[in-house]
Amino acid sequence: MQRVLVGLVYSACLLLWNVVATYTHAGALESHAIVAQSYAQSRHNGRPPARTLNPAKTDSECRSRPLDLVFIIDSSRSVRPIEFEKVKIFLADMVDTLDVGAEGTRVAVVNYASTVKVEFLLKDHFNKLDLKKAISRIEPLAAGTMTGLAIKSAMTEAFTEESGARPKARKISKVAIIVTDGRPQDNVAEVSAAARGTGIEIYAVGVDRADMSSLKQMASVPLEEHVFYVETYGVIEKLTSKFRETLCEVKVEVVEDPCKCEARLAFQKQTQAALQQLTTKIADVSRRIESLESLAGRG
Repeated sequence: MQRVLVGLVYSACLLLWNVVATYTHAGALESHAIVAQSYAQSRHNGRPPARTLNPAKTDSECRSRPLDLVFIIDSSRSVRPIEFEKVKIFLADMVDTLDVGAEGTRVAVVNYASTVKVEFLLKDHFNKLDLKKAISRIEPLAAGTMTGLAIKSAMTEAFTEESGARPKARKISKVAIIVTDGRPQDNVAEVSAAARGTGIEIYAVGVDRADMSSLKQMASVPLEEHVFYVETYGVIEKLTSKFRETLCEVKVEVVEDPCKCEARLAFQKQTQAALQQLTTKIADVSRRIESLESLAGRG
């Protein structure tokens, strides 16, 4: 009787050891996969080369809610030519993330310094390639920072139905994104309030020497969601992801590492087989014990 019980315990210990060994093997596979992935990533983590605006290059778009979107960009003397190119790349990146089209998002650009120039209207371009070509042709205007005048021009010239804005009845959001690196030389508080009063949602992006107080006067509330600041034009492209989160319905599809899936599946199968063997052995031992008890009873 004692030998039978010892054999049962010994068998159980062997099977549990097999389960632990299987789990360790699966963990080793996962660790190997992680190391390989880290190595692959390290090969691509070098500093990216300087970018130039390529109208033909299109990144993956998000599914954005339809917008009437007007960019208001500062091209005053304080914005150097190379910095203005960074702004244009930012605009092109933003276009790439949006679902552009006549029934989707329409885009216009208002360029300003001491004067204001509406570069193109909401009704002018309904595809990304044409939009980015139009952006690539924009030239800086030089002196002055008449931000208030630029906001007024956007409100009276760009956000009108004649210029391509959809009627209020269609309930298409109207959004203005202002990019500036200086202090306005005119009043922005009143004109910004008037623009917001017509239903225009205003985002204010400040760069380098931008006046934070003016940014807050221009932006919609809550301010923490509508005022952005970056140290230089060299990193303004990073704001694309911020606006992507704000303007897009981001759907993240999680794709699990196939190495981990295979290792986990193998572990589950081997564990199940080990448990089945253990169950069979226990049942066999139970039958033997019953048989021995029966013989002992007869004796």
